[in-house]
Amino acid sequence: MDFRDLKSPAGLQVLNDYLVDKSYIEGYVPSQEDVAVFEAVSSLPPADLCHALRWYNHIKSYEKEKASLPGLKQALGKYGPVDVEDTIGRGAK
Repeated sequence: MDFRDLKSPAGLQVLNDYLVDKSYIEGYVPSQEDVAVFEAVSSLPPADLCHALRWYNHIKSYEKEKASLPGLKQALGKYGPVDVEDTIGRGAK
């Protein structure tokens, strides 16, 4: 599974779980990877998804700088955990 389904509660839960011990999607600075995932999240995550909410607010603070952040934006399916169960019935990649 990956981050292709960030508009559903299950997809946001995957993002929240992924961010438990991370500040960014990849690496140690905000990047185009964060921008790609941020743009796929349709709205502010709910308060009970505290890690996703923390990350969302942090990345949102870079709104003016997002075009200049490092990295290359890729398809959303390139980001996220690879070892979680597919809970939305999409099957293998």
